[in-house]
Amino acid sequence: MKIRIHAYVEGNVQGVFFRSNTRNIARNLNLTGFVKNLQDGRVEVVAEGEEEKINKLIEFLKQGPEFAKVRNVDIKKEKYSGEFEDFEVKY
Repeated sequence: MKIRIHAYVEGNVQGVFFRSNTRNIARNLNLTGFVKNLQDGRVEVVAEGEEEKINKLIEFLKQGPEFAKVRNVDIKKEKYSGEFEDFEVKY
């Protein structure tokens, strides 16, 4: 079953390769969507794909790459839309 999540990741998550690592993992899992830094220091992630693969991405978001310090991840499940063709970093 395909699902969509909209997540906000808080902590030391900018300037630690969080976006590029998220993109690489999402692409390896054949997920679509985007990852983006926000002005308030959080990282926003919208991802669509198979629920099992989305869950693997969520596991990564909760820990982040080596130098990240994730404090909180707010995740909302949304209706799958199929609007994305790839997973990209938005600026």
